[in-house]
Amino acid sequence: MRTLADVLVGLVALLHLYFLVLEMFLWTRPLGLKVFRNTPDKAETTKVLAANQGLYNGFLVAGLAWGLWLGGDGFQFKVFFLGCVIVAGVYGAWSVSKRILWVQAFPGAVALALVLAS
Repeated sequence: MRTLADVLVGLVALLHLYFLVLEMFLWTRPLGLKVFRNTPDKAETTKVLAANQGLYNGFLVAGLAWGLWLGGDGFQFKVFFLGCVIVAGVYGAWSVSKRILWVQAFPGAVALALVLAS
């Protein structure tokens, strides 16, 4: 069970690494525009804010990776950072798009449930 939980924690970390790349480096590029349903003008005016969001996603990646690196001793790190993922996803769903609930919060919640069960 712990192996499956760690695989899902790793997938959540990779998902947030993808968000980091999209927000920090591809925000004004075609892929970033498509994923976030932005216009080039809006993306240009918000690119500094997006880069800041990307940086925060990087912190989530770092925390989850640290928890994985610690193995069994990383339980608290995994729980804390998955909780952060879920809270950010719920807030994003409420404030930006319902899609964020399924793309961010749901995978985090599944991973958290497995971590707690393991």
